[in-house]
Amino acid sequence: MTPLVAAAVLLAAITHASWNAIAHRITDKLVGFTLISGGGLLIGLAVVPFVGVPAAGAWPYLMVSAVVHIAYYALLMTSFRLGDFGQTYPLARGSAPLVVAVLAAVFAHEVPGPWMLAGIGVSCLGLSGVGLWGLRGSRPNWAAVGAALATGLTIAAYTVVDGLGVRAAHSPLGYIAWLMAVQGAAIPAYMYARARADTVRLLRPYAALGLLGAALSVAAYALVLWAQTRAELAPVAALRESSIIVGAAIGALLFKERFGAPRIAAAGLLVVGIGLMLHAG
Repeated sequence: MTPLVAAAVLLAAITHASWNAIAHRITDKLVGFTLISGGGLLIGLAVVPFVGVPAAGAWPYLMVSAVVHIAYYALLMTSFRLGDFGQTYPLARGSAPLVVAVLAAVFAHEVPGPWMLAGIGVSCLGLSGVGLWGLRGSRPNWAAVGAALATGLTIAAYTVVDGLGVRAAHSPLGYIAWLMAVQGAAIPAYMYARARADTVRLLRPYAALGLLGAALSVAAYALVLWAQTRAELAPVAALRESSIIVGAAIGALLFKERFGAPRIAAAGLLVVGIGLMLHAG
């Protein structure tokens, strides 16, 4: 992995944690995800005329990814509703990279070398530390934990599917634009089916915040998809999940959740893991 790719993924991590924090801040989770998903739809439709159409071989991956992303949004909404941001976000994101490494080895024939494997392992140890720190001090909410872990499985699934799809598309921007356009209507349609005439009234107070979240979400994933055309899937996934550290800091600053020495240590392990992955590149 080159320093440029690593920098792009780290920027994606920051923007990703930011849009998740926005989604958590909006009290009504369906309203928040409707705005973020619908905003992604609008951005995708606006960009489509100016980018290439994905190659034919990418479309099966794109359609499967759209379905998995819808499941991901539903599970993420549930985990945010049931648990604290500082608990559910690290568990959801931190459980994905090792699964991605296994899936990438099976489906993309990408077996990490010793340095890369060490970097992924050390990074995941740090990320898991953040997640486990979120469970301290009280009896875990197992429903929230289960929803977060299920979210992690969908993250691993769409990471590998999109990694293969964007490589077959020959146009990372085209792939992300069409993906946003295809998947973006599902949650707004569900919102309208539930709220009907009240939809606009419910969305209006959070419209600006939600659309900002949508822009951050699209930017974050576009950076990741570009990185997946330049590096192996597993290290990109592990490095992207540095968003957990950013998310923990956001949780401490905005939601008054404790950060603590264990999370500082976890951040240190993540830095070591990044260094090992860059050494492998």
